[in-house]
Amino acid sequence: MTARAAFLAAAGERILLNDGAFGTEIQRLRLGEADYAGTLGLGRDQKGNNDILALTAPQVPEGIHRAYFAAGADIASTNTFSANRISQADYGAEHLVRDINVESARLARGVADEFLAADGRQRFVAGAIGPTNKTLSLSPDVEDPGYREIDWDYLVEVYREQAAALVEGGADFILIETIFDTLNAKAGIMAVRQLEAELGREVPIMLSMTLTDLSGRNLSGHTVEAFWYAVRHARPLTIGLNCSFGAAQLRPHVKLLADIADSAIMVYPNAGLPNELGQYDEAPPTTAALVREWAAAGQVNVLGGCCGSTPAHIAAMAEAVAGLPPRAIPTVPVATRLAGLEPFTMAA
Repeated sequence: MTARAAFLAAAGERILLNDGAFGTEIQRLRLGEADYAGTLGLGRDQKGNNDILALTAPQVPEGIHRAYFAAGADIASTNTFSANRISQADYGAEHLVRDINVESARLARGVADEFLAADGRQRFVAGAIGPTNKTLSLSPDVEDPGYREIDWDYLVEVYREQAAALVEGGADFILIETIFDTLNAKAGIMAVRQLEAELGREVPIMLSMTLTDLSGRNLSGHTVEAFWYAVRHARPLTIGLNCSFGAAQLRPHVKLLADIADSAIMVYPNAGLPNELGQYDEAPPTTAALVREWAAAGQVNVLGGCCGSTPAHIAAMAEAVAGLPPRAIPTVPVATRLAGLEPFTMAA
């Protein structure tokens, strides 16, 4: 059975659980520069480079994966949000991109297989690809709106390099997440399509948009509906929302996406909104009660947590949605649906 088929079979039986935050879990450990830097001798301060821990302190991401699986997660997202050539250049570690991704996926795969062996329930590994700190749609120079720091071909190659290493390490899917720029996401889709051609097999894609304001747009201006029409051609395994807001603020946008998408819906919100110190105070039972509303309304197939969430949040979600049926993926009437910043459906 292919990874896509196995995932959809499991998602057809129950609501699946993605894991929770990695960055805030690592922050709780209060690691020092030496923990991040290890013996790599990179010559730059590595503190805050969470991705490099796969090489310098692998017990850290491995332990977090184990905690989330023990809490009830079905999916591990690799600790590779910034493990790309662009982001790692800030740390002088761009030459280690392949090693970081291969090892991160290998760690997640190992823990997933450990839990499978223990209880017979399949766990999945999603190779996480973040948006990078560059954008194809917007100029960083207010004096030159046509200027771009990178171009399409370069970003496609950056993403292809990362995706290839994640698959090599054992990832089942590629999760293109926290999408603030739809054009960046399209470059990620192209990269995975190129990788599929090289491998001669499908590499399922998960897509997750992040909203930058309560009106329901990402930074490049797309509404949730327009974003879906812009990426639907990729036949994503899951489509959804993550980060930016807590579950309360995402409610109307989850409902909208659930009504129009003929893919599985995965949503993993922050643990509420951050306080004045940038910390997340929403308790696990509160988050779980909020996402249970989506589950009870038949709007989700996969739930998880983003910034501020913990294994306790995932455990509370698992308990809250136990026994509730997963969303039935709808058959959407055939029509020509296009997207500028707003959606457009062509009349028959």
